[in-house]
Amino acid sequence: MNAVRSNDPARQERLRALNLELVFRHVLAAEAPVSRTELAAATGLTRPTITRIVEELIAGRLVTETGATPDGRAGRPRMGLTVCRSGPAGLGLDIRTDGLAACVVDLSGTVRHLAFAPFTDTEAPAVLEHLGRMATEAADAAAAEGLTVVTATLAVPGPTDDGIVRTAPSLGWRDVNAGALLAEHLRHLDVHTDVDNEANLAARGELHRDTPDHFLYVSGGLDIGAGIILDRRLMRGSHGWGGELGHLTVDPDGKPCRCGSRGCLQTYASLAAILHGETLPDGLTADAALLTWADAGRPETIAALDTAATALGVAIANVLNLLDIDTVLLGGSFALLSSWLIAGVEAELAQRVLSARWAPITVRPATLGPDAAAIGAAMAVIDRIRRDPTEWLASGR
Repeated sequence: MNAVRSNDPARQERLRALNLELVFRHVLAAEAPVSRTELAAATGLTRPTITRIVEELIAGRLVTETGATPDGRAGRPRMGLTVCRSGPAGLGLDIRTDGLAACVVDLSGTVRHLAFAPFTDTEAPAVLEHLGRMATEAADAAAAEGLTVVTATLAVPGPTDDGIVRTAPSLGWRDVNAGALLAEHLRHLDVHTDVDNEANLAARGELHRDTPDHFLYVSGGLDIGAGIILDRRLMRGSHGWGGELGHLTVDPDGKPCRCGSRGCLQTYASLAAILHGETLPDGLTADAALLTWADAGRPETIAALDTAATALGVAIANVLNLLDIDTVLLGGSFALLSSWLIAGVEAELAQRVLSARWAPITVRPATLGPDAAAIGAAMAVIDRIRRDPTEWLASGR
């Protein structure tokens, strides 16, 4: 085998990509606009190399100049560089308990558009057609601010496989090619489409907030899912189907579940289980109705929330014993109901988690609440661009 020469084109191209990623990471991490001189000092790259890379990043709408900024040196102020907020953007779509959501996030991680529409039909064609209209409106709103939507990512309550929703019992979906159906409605936008589990995407959204390096995100709503974060990385499992917390067994002889099993957490702690067939008052969502009834001291509601909290605590304790995680975020509708759930969950964790006696466990509502999955879905493509800006630049968009 011939040795790779230092001037081999492939090696030179990889070195160029690594240098570009290095510079871009420094711009992303900077708390204030950073000058070319500061970038050269921080990276060890020569000034001509920095100049070339910065020109590429500006041309690709990843970085922008913000005007003169002092850098502590004698002489005239230098031009500051920061992340471009009129370049690529991610579009997140979410199917919630009480409707549909669409969200646009720019390269800085800032939410630039967030819309919600009540929608009760769970038939896949109707849901995806409506989401297609919301996506179009979101992309138009983004374009009006100079943003280019790159990818539309759909969050669904169930395991996915290359765009196919393998099962979403709460929606009645099985082997639905949601990716293809959504792409058909978005052909005019010329965007890529992805489909992923909503709890995984919500956990990704929380990662960009003030969260520890390890946490368990528990999403409640149509279904119950979990996003597992270890060392600030999402753990997906060998097929990407990890985190189906709602179908963890909490009672082997318990209630039948729509998935075909029995005693799943879903049958005790989902919104449908807590409501137990109750008719919602006009104008109130499921979680809003439960909050209203609980605040009024309605015995049936409080008892149902207590049962849900106990079942949640049992299921979560099994996960924490296995993975040694000490922070639990309650998201989705559970974030809104957290004041009625946390005490019951904590009581079960204190009893069932082996390490709880010497390593306290924190249970708190998620920062993003019901918007986490839509924001996390929008962040999915932003994270890819941040990790590999070269791919975006090569696309020529």
